[in-house]
Amino acid sequence: MRAVLPGKPQAKLQAVVTALWEGQRLVAYISGNALVILSGPHSLIQTIYDDQLLALQAVVIDEATGKIAICSSEEVHIFKPYGKKEGALKWSFQSSLELPSRDNGTLTLSWGSEEELLIGSSSLRLYQTAEDDNLIWNRSLPKPVKIASFSYDASLIASTGHHDRLIKLWRRQSFGADDTRFDFTYLPHPTAVTGIHWRRPHDRQQTLDHVLFSICTDSKIRIWAATDPHGLQALQLWAEIDMQEAIQPRQIETPYQSSKRYAYIIDSKDFTFATERAVQAVSSDDQKQHHALEHLLEVAKTSPEVCVVVDRRGGMSAWGLENVGCKARKSTDKFNIAHIENVELSFLQDVQAEQDNAQFLTFCSQQTDSPFTLLVHHFDGRILWYESKLEILFDPSPRQQRLQLKALWTGHEGPVKKIVRSGSGKALISRTNDNEGLIWKQRNDKSGLALARTSSLSCPEHIHRSCLLQEGNFVINLHHYSISLWDARSPVARFAASCAFQAKGKLLCLIPLPKSDPRSQSYYVATITSMMEAIVWKVNLPPESQRLLDQDSIPVIELFCASDLGMQDDLSFVLPVDPAGSLSAASDFLDTFAKDLAISYTDSGVLRAWSATLDLDKGSVNWLVTSTTETGIDNPSLASGSSIRKIAVVDSAKTGLTIWDPWSSQLEFDAKYGSSDSIQDLDWSSTPDEQSILAVGFPYKVVILAQMRYDYLNAGPAWVPIREIHIKELTSHPIGDSTWLGSGNLVIGAGNQLYVYDKAVDTSNDKIMDLSIPVHQHQSLSIFDLVTYLNGPLPVFHPQFLAQCILAGKLVQVQQIIIGLYKALKFFVTGDDLDSFVTIRPCDFYTEQEDFSYAAKKEMRSSYADFVDDDEPETVTEELAASLNENLAKVAIPQLSSHEQFYLADIIECVATAEKQRRSMDENAMRYLLFFRQHMIRKSQAPALQVSITWREIIWAYHSGSQDILVDLVSRQFHGRMLWEHARESGMFMWMTDLTALRAQFEVIARNEYTKTDEKNPIDCSLYYLALKKKSVLVGLWRMAAWNREQSGTQKLLRNDFSEARWKTAALKNAYALLGKRRFAEYAAAFFLLAGNLQDAINVCANQLHDLQLAIAITRVYDGDNSLVLRSLLEEKVLPQAAFEGNRWLATWAFWMLHRRDMAVRVLISPVYTLIDSPEAPNLQSKSYLSSDPALVVLYKQIRAKNLQALKGASKVPPRAEWDFVIQNARLYDRMGCDLLALDLVRNWEFLRQPRESITNGTHSPDPRNMLRRGSSLVVDDMPSPRSPTEQKMKPTGQPAPTVFEEPSTNSLLDSFGF
Repeated sequence: MRAVLPGKPQAKLQAVVTALWEGQRLVAYISGNALVILSGPHSLIQTIYDDQLLALQAVVIDEATGKIAICSSEEVHIFKPYGKKEGALKWSFQSSLELPSRDNGTLTLSWGSEEELLIGSSSLRLYQTAEDDNLIWNRSLPKPVKIASFSYDASLIASTGHHDRLIKLWRRQSFGADDTRFDFTYLPHPTAVTGIHWRRPHDRQQTLDHVLFSICTDSKIRIWAATDPHGLQALQLWAEIDMQEAIQPRQIETPYQSSKRYAYIIDSKDFTFATERAVQAVSSDDQKQHHALEHLLEVAKTSPEVCVVVDRRGGMSAWGLENVGCKARKSTDKFNIAHIENVELSFLQDVQAEQDNAQFLTFCSQQTDSPFTLLVHHFDGRILWYESKLEILFDPSPRQQRLQLKALWTGHEGPVKKIVRSGSGKALISRTNDNEGLIWKQRNDKSGLALARTSSLSCPEHIHRSCLLQEGNFVINLHHYSISLWDARSPVARFAASCAFQAKGKLLCLIPLPKSDPRSQSYYVATITSMMEAIVWKVNLPPESQRLLDQDSIPVIELFCASDLGMQDDLSFVLPVDPAGSLSAASDFLDTFAKDLAISYTDSGVLRAWSATLDLDKGSVNWLVTSTTETGIDNPSLASGSSIRKIAVVDSAKTGLTIWDPWSSQLEFDAKYGSSDSIQDLDWSSTPDEQSILAVGFPYKVVILAQMRYDYLNAGPAWVPIREIHIKELTSHPIGDSTWLGSGNLVIGAGNQLYVYDKAVDTSNDKIMDLSIPVHQHQSLSIFDLVTYLNGPLPVFHPQFLAQCILAGKLVQVQQIIIGLYKALKFFVTGDDLDSFVTIRPCDFYTEQEDFSYAAKKEMRSSYADFVDDDEPETVTEELAASLNENLAKVAIPQLSSHEQFYLADIIECVATAEKQRRSMDENAMRYLLFFRQHMIRKSQAPALQVSITWREIIWAYHSGSQDILVDLVSRQFHGRMLWEHARESGMFMWMTDLTALRAQFEVIARNEYTKTDEKNPIDCSLYYLALKKKSVLVGLWRMAAWNREQSGTQKLLRNDFSEARWKTAALKNAYALLGKRRFAEYAAAFFLLAGNLQDAINVCANQLHDLQLAIAITRVYDGDNSLVLRSLLEEKVLPQAAFEGNRWLATWAFWMLHRRDMAVRVLISPVYTLIDSPEAPNLQSKSYLSSDPALVVLYKQIRAKNLQALKGASKVPPRAEWDFVIQNARLYDRMGCDLLALDLVRNWEFLRQPRESITNGTHSPDPRNMLRRGSSLVVDDMPSPRSPTEQKMKPTGQPAPTVFEEPSTNSLLDSFGF
């Protein structure tokens, strides 16, 4: 935590207390109904909200037991410590003491010995609180006391009343709970007593003569000591110090300057410790030259008590008191230590009379790291923690900074309801329910003060919304029927102007509009109502440099314009966006590229982003909807947007969070939290280069999410949690609101406190470790640096960049990168810098290069053999890959994490394997092989992962002309023992287009399924042989299954002719019986095929076995690619599933299989659910960014020119849609860190030529081939012959005759099994 602002301290004499308990320094103070306990300037231990005590008046700590007592005017609560040994110190409620109604009023508290607690009001009451709270002494008083304080040995009590000039000194006659008695004497003063202080002994067990310091309104400090032990009074006046005489001003005092003096005592104990610290900090050689230290050592020789007098102008006078209480007092016993100037103690000017007071507490503990500390409690609601070295503080020579401000504790009295930041994040206002606000400004000084309170505001009207102008110098408050302007340049904000208005509907927001001229002093703010009426006001402010107001620079607020925005539909809310990224002036152009100012959301989950520009000539504001996103989330409870186009939405249950990209209306993140974690706040920030960060607020924690690069190959998350902040251990009050500062600090308001969390993130926490990012050398990182690591351009050798280059067909560049990396790592050692481009020129990625063949390169090398290094590698061979991967295993590349280095090694190995086969396969086969090999390597590294390759890889193989080679390579990958699970994993039966080869491969699967176990069970292969219509083979296999008890029955059944109705029925009965057992679904599907019922067989595969690939494969093998059953399966199962999931790869494959090549092209550009009617509403994942893989643009460019149908489909894509598609994919590349590929895409993309309007009679449509700029003669004409209108309406009837295979004899087939 960077800083804590624990709340406004009460303006009470006992509001702040400090104690040293068991070696730990404790500081406690009261704020509203909260007890705040701290151990250092920024170390908050606990905040206890006591709802039974409304306004606390006093707090005391018992140094012997660590107990803390607090009180209101009616009741005292005692808290006891626990958990110190475990290192988790906290306080819990012990008991309460209720006072008689006649004692109500101002209470004062003091701890005595043996856990005794003294309570003073209109009586003095002493309680024993060790076990039961017993009243052991009670004495009524003629008038209520203001102060009642035990001496440190608890034998004396000093008390005084309000405006009382007498101190009543109570002397204890006896100790013990049964008989406690006191008598008293008076210490008379000429005027009212304002403060008392008992001398602190070095140790509580030390017997030391009592010394009492008293301060009066006559500006004198009196020292009372027991100079005559036999006298009637316990204490006698020993000396006095005149505070007015102690500080003589060096300038002439003006009438308005205060002559007030304040005093505090530095006990001999603290003075001694502080002197020891000073001596330890300076070496013996330096001590001789250190005159200030010499002076301090001279003073400290006699261990004096030190009395310090200060005034409001920085003057300070310190007085030493030696031998206090000695009967024979010498004139030298009271001496001046120093009289110094420029001691800044932050006194405010123009404060109210009841707030014009200050209290001082000092301490210096025995620990070596404990500095001298001065706490200053200003009654205007501040506590300042100063630290100093005594030799500097009391140095007689002139110095500038004697005290270092370490913390300023202040804040609200009531719970924080709302925090609003300025556009730059350098100022903010925090508001409470009682319409009080504090204006804070960001500080970056070394004292650690992240926020400084600059002004307070108290408004008589209810504040509906607020915003800051001029970095917090002025505040605008929106009320129900007026808007007010406040000048916050002084400690107390002043009302400056207001403007009344009438609005239609409920006021929803207050939006500061960007200025077109940054130098203008005119500002514009707008509100939007629930009836979508926009009201804009103009605010004229004085320049920031002008502090005093003259007649010409009085702030003015006036109505500028009002307009109706329309779009009321089912509007739920409108709210301003969180400012993020660079603050730019308003543009004169109003288009979709303008920065967003507000977002609106409806009950049906439609998000709209709004922008606006000022038209000063017309006196109007133009509003524009820059994006519309249909989320499908009904009744969202909360939404928040950022000015750089990110929107987060919370569902109606407040447990589901989604993050959307309005540019593309895509879902980037979807998370469900526990029912106990209700989301109540969302706050956006961003790095300087506009990478987004989101803080998600729950009642007692804040989760910080960071944007990540898109990762389509691993379907990685686009957002990750990088930090969790828990406040439960600090406070029992839930979070009210939070916001980001421009510096990256997060401010959280809980109760009446503000917590400022540092922007540094610990890289050793589990969340960062899980990210596997290259933070080898960093203990902690700024949140901006960390998010930059997760985003931004990748080095060219990053595995994701290489994979995307392969998909984009840039195999030459991939080879160059790997060879460049091989050269760079030859002499690389850990700690060296590595060029992110490994000597590759960026222009190589977006300029066309001539791809030399291997033979041409070899010939060129032979021509210049004398000038070429023979060791220069040309292609990525398996030897080069092995050598490079050996280097990668030894060194840590600075730009990569260890996980990414493993991934890179996999890709290099795959590229080498693909290069070996390069001459015999096309680019699509290379793409498939590369990612299939990568999949297999990963599977071998993590065998538990049972995943198949994706439809993206299947599509590459489907459109390849080298499928026979792929089949062979895939089979070899499984050592020639390919089972159905392997075929499904490779997607083989989805991408094979040759039906003869498909059936041959399916028979291989059948044979391997049969022989996969030692017992060779025919049941395992029944489905496959019956799909191949090879029942006779199955009969032969059953003949040899003598071990199976079902052999005879099955053989007998299979010998029948299943073209007869009775045997079809028998097969169906068997199928349904097997389905009823819920264990033999695959065998049941085989019986459906035996009965000739293909439809039911594939239904079992798809619904019971949940194996869509098996259903498709069986249909293709059994009935061919033109089967009506396959068409039905694709149209009723596959395409709706693609629409539901948003899977464009699956959809384009299905359309291509259906010979709808035009739709296969169109679905690459448009979301699937927009082209297909799905029986189910698309789920959220269908709108995910993962459905818009940038590899789709590569496939689109490739297949749109394959044949006329595809080209016709491409021609139906509107030019604007194609433009948006290309730009969207460029954005995706950019978000992935592949900026060079984005540049290549937008630089080299060829749009289709739009056909000119034909002047013919309209009977002929234009030839789509004319739309291509080149290569039109290569387009295959696959357009179906035109049909009559009647034929077009008819669905195809009947099915083409399946290919008839001549079934070989059973014996010859069995030979292949070795029987």
